[in-house]
Amino acid sequence: MAIIDWLRVNWLSIAVPVLVFLGVFFVSLWLRRLTYNALERWLKEKKTEIGKIIISVTRGPFLHWLLILGVYIALRVSVLGPQWKSLAGDMLASIFIAYLGWILIRLSRELIHLYFNRAKASDRAIAITMSIVQVTIIVVGILILLELWGAPLTPVFIALAAALAVAVIVLHDVFPSLFSGLQLAQQKQIKVGDSIRLESGEEGRVEEITWRNTQIKTLDGSTIIIPNTKLMQTTITNFGKQPKMAREPFQFSTRLDLKELTGLNARNLSQLVSRLNEVPDAVVYYHTHSFVEEYQFLTPEPTNDFALWVQDALGYDILAERLASIDTFEFPTIGALRQMIIGVVQDFLAQTSNEREAPLGNEFHFIKSISVVLLTPYVAHNLREFVGILRRISIGSFYFHIFEAKLRLQRGTNDFSLWLEDCLGEKELAEQITRLDPYNYTMENLRDIIIRLCEKRL
Repeated sequence: MAIIDWLRVNWLSIAVPVLVFLGVFFVSLWLRRLTYNALERWLKEKKTEIGKIIISVTRGPFLHWLLILGVYIALRVSVLGPQWKSLAGDMLASIFIAYLGWILIRLSRELIHLYFNRAKASDRAIAITMSIVQVTIIVVGILILLELWGAPLTPVFIALAAALAVAVIVLHDVFPSLFSGLQLAQQKQIKVGDSIRLESGEEGRVEEITWRNTQIKTLDGSTIIIPNTKLMQTTITNFGKQPKMAREPFQFSTRLDLKELTGLNARNLSQLVSRLNEVPDAVVYYHTHSFVEEYQFLTPEPTNDFALWVQDALGYDILAERLASIDTFEFPTIGALRQMIIGVVQDFLAQTSNEREAPLGNEFHFIKSISVVLLTPYVAHNLREFVGILRRISIGSFYFHIFEAKLRLQRGTNDFSLWLEDCLGEKELAEQITRLDPYNYTMENLRDIIIRLCEKRL
């Protein structure tokens, strides 16, 4: 009966807080529903993983936070004394802070896994970062609770400063690379498989992007590892994904030429013809094709040693012009070129009654070319890699594939055109390169023209 009498007298003191609690709770539930429905509609448009994680982690705890809020407001309008209201408010605030810290730890764990998996970070990096974030959240939460309950904070701050100094010393090289790796993963300006060129000149394909560094396979087949901090500070040309892959890669080669004196010489045209009939092909090759490479910086290029000697040593300008007009690169074999040269000289001799002798010391000395073919580390799998390597190879390698290929293949074309047509299906580009007349350019000019033709196709 005493309880019933007390309720009759004080029912309003109980009903008001209860009604306030229920009112706050139901209004908050309505606002919660509107908020999460709007978030879900927004996520359907943006399709972002972050929003999905936030909703999944906070949807349940949000209801508990509403309960805490309702209880707190109900206590504020109750008839409890100020001391009890303050104590109850501090307790509810402590529960809310602890609960919020736990949710933040869960949320950070999900976000760290999301971003670090994109950056292909190691398990160790994920564990270290997660531990740092969790400790930070716990420490901040404890500091807030201590401040709430009026505890002294000076010793705590001193301990935190010491721990922070130790962490900075131990992990001084981790965080810059970590943030750079996350930035690369977030911006997606560079992705695995992209073909890039660095400001320093390195060029290749991105093989892997980790949380600390990026691995690039260069055009010569080697792998360079660049710290992400350095990568973010340099200028990068990104060519995007690799173009169509060739059916077979192009292996670049080069050759070394060794000069060997044969001991044979000629002082006049008759001796020149006689020696040309007996010397091996390697001698004719040296005085025609190797001569072009030796004087490749001249425009137009002198065509062969024979024309130069006939003009300088014998003074036969007309014959020199006829010999110079022979397109040494239109002949499929050295034997055919030899017979052409002999025929031009014999025709001139048939029309000349007074044969001249070269001054002593100006005889034509026959030199033999001994070539050693070597494989380079450069291999092109597509047109983009082909252009990048073409910029880097030596003149000897370029000469080998452009000029010597015609004699080796005996098909009237070069290695580049053959590969472009047969392995990449670039028939038009191959024909454009085949039609280039080497007599109109130095080899560097010819290299630049081929590069421009390929880049235009790309």
